[in-house]
Amino acid sequence: MIIDAHSHYLPEEIVKAASFYNPSWMDIEGQLKAMEASGIDKAVLNYPTTDAHLRLNDEEKACRLYNDGLSKVIKKYPHKFVGLGILPIQDKEKMLYEFKRCRKELGLRGVSMAASYNGIYLDDKRFYPLYEEALAENIPIFVHTQTINPIGFERVNDPLLTPVVEYVFDMTMCVSKMMMGGVFSNFPSLKFVFAHFGGVLPFLKDRFDTVYTMLRLRGIVKDLGKVPSEIFKNIYCDTSAVKSPHILKMALDMFAPGRLLWGSDYPANKDIPGALNVIKELNIEESQKEKILGKNLEHILGLELMVK
Repeated sequence: MIIDAHSHYLPEEIVKAASFYNPSWMDIEGQLKAMEASGIDKAVLNYPTTDAHLRLNDEEKACRLYNDGLSKVIKKYPHKFVGLGILPIQDKEKMLYEFKRCRKELGLRGVSMAASYNGIYLDDKRFYPLYEEALAENIPIFVHTQTINPIGFERVNDPLLTPVVEYVFDMTMCVSKMMMGGVFSNFPSLKFVFAHFGGVLPFLKDRFDTVYTMLRLRGIVKDLGKVPSEIFKNIYCDTSAVKSPHILKMALDMFAPGRLLWGSDYPANKDIPGALNVIKELNIEESQKEKILGKNLEHILGLELMVK
């Protein structure tokens, strides 16, 4: 079974409210055809982050509109899509209420969070009640790049450089702060799935370990119990349409096949076969390819239990 860990769908109400997205992002029938043509059995629908909540001037309303619209798709195509709900983060009670509504009423199997919210990263203690609930319910948290005011946005503000550079560096900062803030050590069993390889983490593996070791010897940085690369081995990351075997090899060196998930990033990326073939052509064991292409995600979402 091939499962796409990173694809998108936006309900019509969100597309109309947001400033960037066009109707192709709400074409679920078109996505089904693309999946069938590429041999994809199931896809996770992740929230790409939009400015709908700002333009509606109502974060809670934007979340409801998205979650309700997504739920309709999941109920229409229960064997094809897995939905991830989004939550209003400004109020703890509203955040937890929507979390429970997504799970119990809407049939959504995970949570979609942004890497940051106006400079607030996921190491912030305000998210701990959510993490506790997600852990208790065995609900995974998928983390997508933040497209609205990511780190460095005010300095760059460029139509190409912001999405290419700032989005992934914002994700890198998110994962790094979660490590330094103790999220991974406080919630070791909670399943976090980070888009785009967790930013540029694979490229920073050696630098993280070398600088951490140097600073520990001088007593400048706190003791993490192990070098950063060993901590990062326990998170999940998706490939987000990458077609370079060299980048994938770096990711495999850092995360191992059991922690890497294949993702198309559809409809931002329409070349699904290109992103899929690079996995199939990797010089690794077939069992490892199967993990990346679906078995890892089956475990995260508990889909293998549903089949049995």
